[in-house]
Amino acid sequence: MDSPATIAPMKRTGTELIASDVHDRLRTKILTLEFRPGTRLVEDELTATFNAGRTPVREALLRLQGEGLVSRQRGWIVEATDPANFRSIFEARIAIEGYAARLAAERLDGEGLARLEQLMAAMEVADKPRSEINRLNRAFHVEIVKASGNTLFVEMHERTQFQYWNLRLPVVFLKEQLAVSTEQHRALFQALKDHDGATAETAARRHIESTMHIVAEALSDE
Repeated sequence: MDSPATIAPMKRTGTELIASDVHDRLRTKILTLEFRPGTRLVEDELTATFNAGRTPVREALLRLQGEGLVSRQRGWIVEATDPANFRSIFEARIAIEGYAARLAAERLDGEGLARLEQLMAAMEVADKPRSEINRLNRAFHVEIVKASGNTLFVEMHERTQFQYWNLRLPVVFLKEQLAVSTEQHRALFQALKDHDGATAETAARRHIESTMHIVAEALSDE
């Protein structure tokens, strides 16, 4: 039997690479709410949008179906996660992102801090579309988890992100709530910059708990 060291790596075909690219781009449009729940995804339109063939587009859609982001109901449609699951999703985020922030505070270098500062500043630009703020916010949190250096945290966090953005909750954040979120981002960033792991963990947990309460209140009004 060949040892793991002697097994040749599998080669990826051009179609797989194209399908992966279509998947990533389409997933981004779904996660940033550019494609909202109930949106019909027509394969011919997607091939034109992404300048790709039908096979990679269909493969990308099948991957997204496996992730629970789309379903097939007389054609492809953007799915929505049951809002009743929101608390479990937030609890998972609190656990993962809290400790990831503690580790990130110990391991972030100057380049990583600069990327976080740029993302934070971009989110604070006035009159930015909500979809773009969502994208930047997601990138900010993903960057912190990656900075923890724990690949399992990264994988688990990616799973919570799929579920979180796919909730499609009817929540409109008020101006004052967005202002609080901005201050929480700044506090978290400062703790990371100071390499203060305990404070970074507390700040990350508080930020996500705050969002969870906003979502809970919105659901209670439904």
